[in-house]
Amino acid sequence: MQVNTLIFNDFSENTYVIFDETNEAVIIDPGCFYEKEKNALVQYFERKNLKPVKIINTHCHIDHVLGVDFLKEKYGIEFYASKKDEYIFDFLLVSAKMYGLAVDKAPKIDKYIAEGDIISFGNSELKILDVPGHTLGHIAFYSEKEKFVITGDVIFKDSIGRTDLPGGDLDILLDSIKNKLFLLGEDFTVFPGHGEPTNIGTEMMHNPFLRFD
Repeated sequence: MQVNTLIFNDFSENTYVIFDETNEAVIIDPGCFYEKEKNALVQYFERKNLKPVKIINTHCHIDHVLGVDFLKEKYGIEFYASKKDEYIFDFLLVSAKMYGLAVDKAPKIDKYIAEGDIISFGNSELKILDVPGHTLGHIAFYSEKEKFVITGDVIFKDSIGRTDLPGGDLDILLDSIKNKLFLLGEDFTVFPGHGEPTNIGTEMMHNPFLRFD
């Protein structure tokens, strides 16, 4: 699998496009909002000769779903996310107005996913971990074979996700990191929802928010 990062919207959100030798691709957390961002994503697909087959989200905060409806309509594909994150859509339009974003409707989840489910595309698959704490239904996608995990806003390089928004809980977030993400292994590459990649081992040793006894 190839993991490619495109940075979109005013929140510098990481949108991930993952594909394999079949050229089937999944899009994780599409944040493309402005026309130039949508065009850049389409051009990326065309340049790589990719076939988008699924939209899958770690969570449903506004900066991670701004491109969902565009992709659903453009490619006729479905949106997968946790049912436990649907509450976020109740205040998504308020959030959009607060940030000055012209959004007139919230996306609709087509298929619910959770820990134990597998996302298949091409010759590849991604497994799912439930990692709440940033939101109620936050999930992460990982590959045991290729040793990477897409963590959304649970953990970042030298930081962790905020827990002051509805559904956030610091104790739950830290438990998700310690008892889910860290158990994947120190050699796993971490692709976060914002900022540069890191790895589990580095965050276990140096992340100032993660000093576990």
